[in-house]
Amino acid sequence: MKEYILKPNMTLTTLIPASTSDKPTVARSVPPRQPLPVAVIDSTKPMLKLGLDVPLAFIMAVAQKDHASPQAPRKFARAELVVQVAQWIAEGLQVFCVQESCGFGFVLHRELVAAGAQSFLITPIALNGKRKTDELDARALCLRLARWLEGNRDELAPIRIPAEAEQRRREGTRRRKFLGRLIRMLGNRGHGQVAEHAFVPLPSRWWGARNWEKLSTLDPWLLGVLQGLREVILGLEAQLEQLEAELVARVKGQVLPKGLGEISLVTLDGEVCDWGRFHNRKAIGSYPGCCPGEYSSGGKQRLGSIDRMGNGRVRTILVEAVWRLLRWQPQWHAAQRMKVKLAEGGALKKKTVVALARLLAIDLWRWRTGRATFADLGWVAA
Repeated sequence: MKEYILKPNMTLTTLIPASTSDKPTVARSVPPRQPLPVAVIDSTKPMLKLGLDVPLAFIMAVAQKDHASPQAPRKFARAELVVQVAQWIAEGLQVFCVQESCGFGFVLHRELVAAGAQSFLITPIALNGKRKTDELDARALCLRLARWLEGNRDELAPIRIPAEAEQRRREGTRRRKFLGRLIRMLGNRGHGQVAEHAFVPLPSRWWGARNWEKLSTLDPWLLGVLQGLREVILGLEAQLEQLEAELVARVKGQVLPKGLGEISLVTLDGEVCDWGRFHNRKAIGSYPGCCPGEYSSGGKQRLGSIDRMGNGRVRTILVEAVWRLLRWQPQWHAAQRMKVKLAEGGALKKKTVVALARLLAIDLWRWRTGRATFADLGWVAA
């Protein structure tokens, strides 16, 4: 059995195998573990549990006081709910709220916390099978919250709430993708207009300065239509160029591995928010949704395609990055372990690339948290 030593005078370190050799041991500091949200219960105060179903126009709430039956659903405006929660807090109640995470961000959550409540968010789930109404969902959330507070941790899985600065930093990379889609859509609209009215093809970037000069022979009406699209595209490209410069500035001066671009790394950092929030390789490995699905029973094990239960944006970037690393990082340790499968080509190689995407997420986590260096991973610097 290996023995481990812990360096003194350090708050958190990795465990290093003890060795009788004279080689110096190097202890790398590890970020502290970030626990997921938990409830803090004061046994001297009565509890009020709120299940919240949150459409954009209003909020449907079902309340349960202590162990009584849930009350009838009530409809609130957002400001009304926050005021009501503050009033309950002033009356001596401890208020617990739960809602599903949705496209409205974390505005309501932060307002409830500021009012004195303990608020939790979960990923969207099917609460009532094939029956779905706002009232039923709010009631189901309230009952799940009650059981969760009583100790049944399988009822709810609260998610980590990003800080407002992290949320805004992530928005930059998402806006970049959005602007790119708009430019492609408007460019394709120009191709379609010319194909319909002139039956001629256009260059790929027809709005560029050189290609635009070649379109002077088109019908003046059609040229006017393209001119309107071109002005919008050029404006979007100017925004995109400025945004990319701001994103690249985030990693300026950092040494990057060869094959992993600045935009890719910035996007991964933005989506993950904080690499230190993952406390082991299983947690970060499951985050992109690259784990295989499984249907096993008895002595038989059957693994299927990946479950995709994770961040799709991170998964896409990781798969793209793997293809580049296979070319520019031939000594990457994770790829070396799978070189036999990679040599097969075809469908097996594509499946192996997806498997490597999960290992790349782990390696990036180890690198960004100081657990490993480029040499440990078999990487070379760009």
